[in-house]
Amino acid sequence: MERVGAPRVLIVEDAEAIRASVESALHDAGYKVLGRADGRSFEQDLARFRPDLVVLDVMLPGRDGFTLLPVLRRSSTAGVVMLTARDAVSDRLRGLSGGADDYVVKPFVLAELVARVQAVLRRLGRAPSTVQVGDLVLDPESGVVVRGTEKVELTSTELKLLDYLAAQRGRVVSKTQILAAVWGYEDYDPNIVEVHVSALRRKLEAHGPRLLHTVRGLGYVLRAEE
Repeated sequence: MERVGAPRVLIVEDAEAIRASVESALHDAGYKVLGRADGRSFEQDLARFRPDLVVLDVMLPGRDGFTLLPVLRRSSTAGVVMLTARDAVSDRLRGLSGGADDYVVKPFVLAELVARVQAVLRRLGRAPSTVQVGDLVLDPESGVVVRGTEKVELTSTELKLLDYLAAQRGRVVSKTQILAAVWGYEDYDPNIVEVHVSALRRKLEAHGPRLLHTVRGLGYVLRAEE
């Protein structure tokens, strides 16, 4: 569901299954994406595609992510989220000190990666100012939510929850994924998600048809019915 003026994300990951799933998740979240299996055309991709953010795997054939990072920093101000199976503190510090903005350790949850990409782009001022789902318009920066012509008043937690669901619009997300993205942890009573989803749903439906749907046994999805 790519939007006009969507941020551009370059994905450099040699594992085809991971690369394809990341491409699909980011495309569904509204980004323009380009995937590469290695860094052979890295300089050309930076110049031609002009990414706003690069998802960069550390363990690549040929030039690895640590080698490509300074190449990027010499010619681009794009954000960088590094992917790696290495979880050693020294490796994380090496990436972050080299100019990476965030560091995600494999295996990871796609929804969390999308949320981290969104957070980095927002810090850099490159995230879209508004997100629209049906007649719902959300401006995460100002905290303004409008349904049709009516403003919807949300708590800070409800706004964060809606922001996450909007970033994942059209994609079913589990309670665990929501806990990780909104509250920052997974080992917690999932009833907290149900309570906040119910409250958010009531407020949204006070001004229009249902947008926030429950998918039994799987989780929740924000989408406008055709």
